[in-house]
Amino acid sequence: MPIRGVSKVVIGVRDQERARRFWAETVGFEVTTDMPYGDAGRWIELTSADGHTVLVLSADPDDQPRFPVRDGVPTANFFLYTDDVVATHAELSAEGVKFPSPPTRQPWGWWAMFEDPEGNRFALQQREQHQPG
Repeated sequence: MPIRGVSKVVIGVRDQERARRFWAETVGFEVTTDMPYGDAGRWIELTSADGHTVLVLSADPDDQPRFPVRDGVPTANFFLYTDDVVATHAELSAEGVKFPSPPTRQPWGWWAMFEDPEGNRFALQQREQHQPG
């Protein structure tokens, strides 16, 4: 049986409550699990509107290394997607989300990069509609 996809993506955050509010109230993910978890804080899962992507907001102590912030490069090692990156950029910008890289057309498609309150940078790519055959 083949691997069918990614089940969950873990994002290290220093402030779980602030991150939960950002992803749920600003970005529009649904909180599907929020419960105590050991000494590390809480186990928080949020699911995208289409139900295909689950983010786990994991308590990440200040002394843990992170990807360095470089111009034009995300710090997360995964891409999120939207059907219309320009419209999503406008909507999230109106909610105060910072976009170090606004929507641009690349040889491989439309993309933008946004930042969460934790300083993590995420690539946002426009999902291309593929025609069968």
